Amino acid sequence: MLRDVVGTANVMTDPEVTAAYARDWTGRFRGATSAVVRPGSVEEVAGVLAACDDAGVAVVPQGGNTGLVGGSVPLHHEIVVSLLRLRELSPVDARSGQVTAQAGVTIGALQTHARASGWDYAVDLGARDSATVGGTIATNAGGVHVIRHGSTRRQLLGYEAVLADGRVLRHLDGLEKDNTGYDLASLICGSEGTLAVVTAARLRLVAHPEHVVVALLAFDAVEDALDAVGALRRSVDVLDAVELFFAPGLRLVCSTFSLREPFPEPHAAFVLVEAAGSTDPTETLAAGVQALARVADVAVAAEPERRAELWRYREAHTEAINTLGAPLKLDVTLPPDELAPFVERVGATVTAVAPGAHVWLFGHAGDGNVHVNVTGVDANDDRVTDVVLRLVAQLRGSISAEHGIGTAKRAWVHLNRSPEEISTFRAIKQALDPRGILNPNVLLPLRSEARA
Repeated sequence: MLRDVVGTANVMTDPEVTAAYARDWTGRFRGATSAVVRPGSVEEVAGVLAACDDAGVAVVPQGGNTGLVGGSVPLHHEIVVSLLRLRELSPVDARSGQVTAQAGVTIGALQTHARASGWDYAVDLGARDSATVGGTIATNAGGVHVIRHGSTRRQLLGYEAVLADGRVLRHLDGLEKDNTGYDLASLICGSEGTLAVVTAARLRLVAHPEHVVVALLAFDAVEDALDAVGALRRSVDVLDAVELFFAPGLRLVCSTFSLREPFPEPHAAFVLVEAAGSTDPTETLAAGVQALARVADVAVAAEPERRAELWRYREAHTEAINTLGAPLKLDVTLPPDELAPFVERVGATVTAVAPGAHVWLFGHAGDGNVHVNVTGVDANDDRVTDVVLRLVAQLRGSISAEHGIGTAKRAWVHLNRSPEEISTFRAIKQALDPRGILNPNVLLPLRSEARA
């Protein structure tokens, strides 16, 4: 029946072919599927879901499969619905600064398309050439520009999505003001494919900056680095990104990729700052940096190649850590006043339950987002996940910043959400997907997984 909907060539059942869709890019999550279906239109997505709903067959929607929590992997033998053939982009609307993109468009392709018309797409992340519009909506992805432009939900002005039974929801007008009822786009954004399958979106664009400058700041104490982040947010109104990493991660990046360290002397913590605008922000950024109390060293770049070199010290962390084996990855958010205590405590917290572990930290300091990567342990070691996420909750943080809950964290949702909220989540899921075929093994904890 699925072949009748999408054509024989777009239903793949050969295990050697489907295996690529049944594991995530880190190698941590590996599953199996009887079929990968590749619809090429919203009508075909509707047909596929209606057929699966009638048969009671579970599906996992999949885009670029760049997630880190197992949310797009068929860990329970679900059918994979790959959206990579949905790659249409509308012309940029110059008056509104908007564009309509189908779910399979990569973030990199969207950015290139927008820039050709003098605009840009604000959501940016290291996996930009693989991550897709649909996947970033499903997880409400953030990236490096959240401090200025917000996460994906703030860019979403309209949507097209298919419910489990094949009904199509479409609201793509892109009106900035539209108070005609429930905001279904906001509800679907971040729902990890459990409520509907996103097939297209109307997206807000931002002005493409004519001038960009990057500064890498070195500090001899973590507290000094975090104090600097707060000070720069107050004094520099053109900040586009504020990133944080530490000496062990920098050393690993430099040794892995044979890079020269950015400063002649070693330092404890590093803040990478990007400022951008229609006029040159160099003086504004320089004034903000000069006002900081305890900067140990500074490197500044305005030319694209040199900016890319400074960014590589931060963006290469993920790739460098992966050379040590599949890491346990935990993406969390802390309040600004609790970020330093978390950084100071998390290493000892982990080694207390896993003495051979090594903790690598980096992230988006401007919004409190820390990527916790743990090597030297099994990537599915629940003991490590448990102590880290409980520490985050103790410090008033969120156990998921931008990658979602997926399979990896659903047993800990109760740390951030009350029983009343979780039961409301279940009611919404039941209303929109009564047979429970849409990504049924992510986000919502099993009733047996409620932990004290």
